[in-house]
Amino acid sequence: MQAKVLGRVPAVIALLLLAVPALAGDRPLRQYTIEQFVRTVSVGGASFSADETRILFHSNASGVPNVMSVPAAGGPATAITQAPESTYAVAWFPQDDRLLYTRDQGGNELNHLYVRELDGTERDLTPGKTLKAEFVDFTPDGSAFYVVTNEREARAFDVYRYDARTYARSIVFENQLNVYPGPLSRDGRYIALTRPQTSSENEMLLLDLQTSRLVTVSDSRGSWEPQYFDIAGQWLYYLCNAGGEFSRVRRYEIATGRHEEVAAYPWDVMYTDLSHAGRYTITAINEDARTALSIVETATGRPLQLPALPPGDITSVSISRSEKRVALYLSGDRSPRNLYVFTIGDATAVQLTDTLNPEIDPADLVDSTIERFKARDGLEIPNVLFRPLQASAASKAPAIVWVHGGPGGQTRQGYSAVLQYLANHGYVVLGINNRGSSGYGRTFFTADDQKHGREPLWDCVDAKRWLARQDYVDPERIAIVGGSYGGYMVAAALAFEPDEFTAGVNIFGVTNWIRTLESIPAWWEAQRQALYQEIGDPVKQRDQLQAISPLFHAGNIRRPLMVLQGANDPRVLQVESDEIVAAVRKNGVPVEYVVFPDEGHGFSKIPNQIEGYGRMLAFLDRHVKGAGR
Repeated sequence: MQAKVLGRVPAVIALLLLAVPALAGDRPLRQYTIEQFVRTVSVGGASFSADETRILFHSNASGVPNVMSVPAAGGPATAITQAPESTYAVAWFPQDDRLLYTRDQGGNELNHLYVRELDGTERDLTPGKTLKAEFVDFTPDGSAFYVVTNEREARAFDVYRYDARTYARSIVFENQLNVYPGPLSRDGRYIALTRPQTSSENEMLLLDLQTSRLVTVSDSRGSWEPQYFDIAGQWLYYLCNAGGEFSRVRRYEIATGRHEEVAAYPWDVMYTDLSHAGRYTITAINEDARTALSIVETATGRPLQLPALPPGDITSVSISRSEKRVALYLSGDRSPRNLYVFTIGDATAVQLTDTLNPEIDPADLVDSTIERFKARDGLEIPNVLFRPLQASAASKAPAIVWVHGGPGGQTRQGYSAVLQYLANHGYVVLGINNRGSSGYGRTFFTADDQKHGREPLWDCVDAKRWLARQDYVDPERIAIVGGSYGGYMVAAALAFEPDEFTAGVNIFGVTNWIRTLESIPAWWEAQRQALYQEIGDPVKQRDQLQAISPLFHAGNIRRPLMVLQGANDPRVLQVESDEIVAAVRKNGVPVEYVVFPDEGHGFSKIPNQIEGYGRMLAFLDRHVKGAGR
């Protein structure tokens, strides 16, 4: 049984039919506009109401992410918020119909926590102009909840306990330790803390909030990520890669200080969680750029029997407080995330959203494949390839090396409107996971430390050369595109390897590491030294940072460049993009520059996505697809 529930904004541009050699089934491939691709709805979040009859989530069906609720039995979704700024669902209150959500201002990442009262009014629980707040969790009985904010000191996050009825609050952890707060035990006695050491290593500590006793839990070098406390408050469960390549599940006995192995896999565990009363354990594994998720009975380890579901990967799960119902998201390369719900024991699930624009036929989209090549030094580089249906040896296609953000991000399999849009319009897209990417082990992750602008960039060049060897790719028409750190790689490629790529698209990318590292947001203070270790110290290694910053080498750039930037970006300031654009224009090189005044580090509003990605394709068609023609 399926309930198609999300309303849509009517498309204003009809399908464009284009006969090409490749067929989608028994008909010519259809090409779609960016308007049609971004009218595919993005959804996320899942929280059950107190009576478990409705689910809270967020959707950008209105053009901007806003909070909605949908009956768990299926039916039309109801808009809860209609804000002009991106608003994301957090949780329903456990005992009534109040709900929590979060919102920033124009993409500045200064999120506040809001409550929607029973009468429909909105209340900011974390007022202030410069603070950043994040919800932690409700207490087991629902009488209180925890919130972290940096209102006392911009560089430090404290933990507050709010009364769920009156919103009166008290501080339970004042952060004088330069740490990040983690989960609290269910009785509120213990809190897990982390202190970054490098980009790949940190300390994990345990603080007794009753006695103020602080214990260092981490006993060897590695990544230590606290996940949850068991129901009795005797064990702290965490992820750790110390002594190995991949993060595995371990636990720490509070009374004795003993560590135990719980579960290990030949890939990184992304997260593990416990249902409300502890009956079920959820574990997600980063299995070669896709999510493999399991739900097991905690006591027996027996997998939960899932109902019949369409093909795809389960990417996230929420179990109701009664532990009788499960909400999950399912997605694939040609199917965007959809929300499903089922009652444990049932053979069927109810589909609550139908997010793919009905004007788009999945047969016109492509499945990704995992491809690997050897870099020039022999290191194996994994990639996610989106090959257009129309690309063949007889009809060679232009190509794009797509570089993810980070450092330390990962290009993953799954639906991407932008990548499908590019593939649908005839571009081979190779999403490179260059050295330094997450998901492939500790050694691979740290292989870019202090090497930015060199080895990771050479991986991108080697990716271009791998593409050029494929018989379905035109070797003379290969661009590089990326956002954030990936945008840096674009600018670096054009500046330091000026003859390799046909053109580049830099989406809010770093071009001056000195300025970026000197102006990092205050709330990143705890990881400042880790960033310096990863990239370079702006005081001690200023010459090195200048050497790897494209702005200081912009005179080398002679291939067309496009830059997209959010004016409110707190990570990569607009001045970075202003300066690289001005410098490259002096070379007489074609440069296109798009600034969105109401966006930050990422473009969340549909009109901006339409303009930005539509202009990006036009730029690529002009300077790459049309190159030399």
